[in-house]
Amino acid sequence: MEAFSNTYKDKKVLVTGHTGFKGSWLTVWLLKLGASVIGYSKDIPTQPSMFSSLNLSEKIKHNIADIQDVVSLKEVINKERPDFVFHMAAQAIVSTSYNDPTDTIKTNAIGTMNLLEVLRGINFPCSAIFITSDKCYDNVEWLWGYRENDKLGGKDIYSGSKAAAEIIINAYSHSFFNHSDNLVRIGIARAGNVIGGGDWAKDRVIPDVVRSWSAKSIPEIRHPNSTRPWQHVLEPLSGYLLLGVRLSKKEELHSEAFNFGPKPEQVHTVANLIEKLALKWSFEDRKKSYKINSNSIFHEAGLLKLNCDKASFYLKWEPCLNFNETVDFVADWYINFYDKKKDMFDFTNSQITEYTKIATQREKIWIQCL
Repeated sequence: MEAFSNTYKDKKVLVTGHTGFKGSWLTVWLLKLGASVIGYSKDIPTQPSMFSSLNLSEKIKHNIADIQDVVSLKEVINKERPDFVFHMAAQAIVSTSYNDPTDTIKTNAIGTMNLLEVLRGINFPCSAIFITSDKCYDNVEWLWGYRENDKLGGKDIYSGSKAAAEIIINAYSHSFFNHSDNLVRIGIARAGNVIGGGDWAKDRVIPDVVRSWSAKSIPEIRHPNSTRPWQHVLEPLSGYLLLGVRLSKKEELHSEAFNFGPKPEQVHTVANLIEKLALKWSFEDRKKSYKINSNSIFHEAGLLKLNCDKASFYLKWEPCLNFNETVDFVADWYINFYDKKKDMFDFTNSQITEYTKIATQREKIWIQCL
């Protein structure tokens, strides 16, 4: 049985933000599913980068252009006529949003509007998945998970830009894509605290840690006792891909938002995550794998959990990996990268294969897409 019922085989799929961490993983998975991938990103955002390490520019149609450039975006979409669009282009770093709030809002909110504006003018069928963030919710620090109909908001620029993007998507969906004969169907996906190999973004715990360890130095951690619901990148990606399949076949899912988060037991402290990684990195004393620096110049949200009942009910989606498996997947990718003995495109594919195997054993429904 092929994952996602072969829906993406021989289909054209546009991925905005394809050079980023999540975009690179999604690109590899789509190639594995037999899709023809068209990428659209303004640059390669980090050095090193997963996109470059896997030589993905040679495996897809690679377009360098800004999501703020609506003319270029329109040219690519009208030329390629994609069957699916996964919109991941974003300014995703909270600290950067404080340094450059204008670009953050233009990229995350106006960039989203640009894509919607182009899509409302196309003359071919397309299912578009807009990936925002769990940070779009107004985080009031409660202990239970946020549901898709909870209040949007944000106390920092990044969160506010994501909430604004959601409001724009909702307005366009009801204003321009709300007819039964419309060619475009829109889905919204929200996820957060995603970890995995190949992430080198700044001011993120795992990239900061592995950069330091690889240089034989000890990383400084701001809030080791902060708790987060960690999930491997393949978990929400399986949800995005499943949403794309369901949306293309079920009109009633049009303009609906879905949370994709880990199981409740995946909530662990930053210190616990680092110490688990340190064991895989062969630290004799995992307590010496980091030091604490409590100086923080910007607001960081407390615990924010997602309620994923809606995705479970309508999409039959649920996460797959436990915490130890998640950490193993992450550590193994970075260890192999720094070891430089394996082709990282092949190794990344092998992790997707292993993840799919585990999902099959645990009878996750997205394997069959029934």
